Amino acid sequence: MSQRSFTQLDVFTDTPLRGNPLAVVHGAEGLSDAQMQTFARWTNLSETTFLLPLTDAAADYRVRIFTPDRELPFAGHPTLGSCHAWLAAGGQPHSADEVVQQCGVGLVRIRRDGTRLAFAAPPLRRSGPVEPEVLAQIVRSLRIPADAIRASNWVDNGPGWVAVMLGSRDEVLALQPDFTAMRGLELGVVAPWSGGDAQFEVRAFVPSLGVPEDPVTGSLNAGLAQWLIGAGLAPERYVAAQGTALGRSGRVFVEKRSDTVWIGGDSVVVVSGQVNL
Repeated sequence: MSQRSFTQLDVFTDTPLRGNPLAVVHGAEGLSDAQMQTFARWTNLSETTFLLPLTDAAADYRVRIFTPDRELPFAGHPTLGSCHAWLAAGGQPHSADEVVQQCGVGLVRIRRDGTRLAFAAPPLRRSGPVEPEVLAQIVRSLRIPADAIRASNWVDNGPGWVAVMLGSRDEVLALQPDFTAMRGLELGVVAPWSGGDAQFEVRAFVPSLGVPEDPVTGSLNAGLAQWLIGAGLAPERYVAAQGTALGRSGRVFVEKRSDTVWIGGDSVVVVSGQVNL
């Protein structure tokens, strides 16, 4: 057992306790997969990350991402939070304007825009229409009539996301899902919102990861952005709100530049210190 630096951040917010928490273990070399998984289960956060030595010289740092139940090849709020923690600990990227993260999906670019970070949305591993039997399961899971779904698409960039669009923000916030019926799905729900400081309201349901609802979800918003912008359902620049139903006020800043969709958000350190692992 060794003493290692530890940071806990709130991501997709500039106000502590209003976003999505992330635990980051620095200098995690020497930890086994089982030790990482056990610690992630102990934190009981949606994700815990471990900073490790590079195996690809093109990157600036390497991270492994764990939920309480399993490892993920990529996730969005762990990407922004881990980058923030790495930079705050003195990390020096090759470029002044961009940081490159090495993770399970390969290399992920992270743009520095003042204090806000934004990652380049990775390519979708699965996209396109949702099968009728999956849509039927979604309807049962959300306890809604089938015609409440205005559009749907696979938006999987690693975690396995499938997404549906409802007609209004109120419909999204009123959902009371049946998580037993949802078994096997990582489900995102989105709807337009007019009159607020965001253009869309998002919720992310992930019971299979040991976290029934994720407060603010970068990977889902990355997949949603590629679908919504590509289908003409969203402008090339917008803000998504997430976490409202959980008492949070997460904000995700989406922007398409040329062929790249960037997913941005603020992060703030809440806890820092040492952990014995």
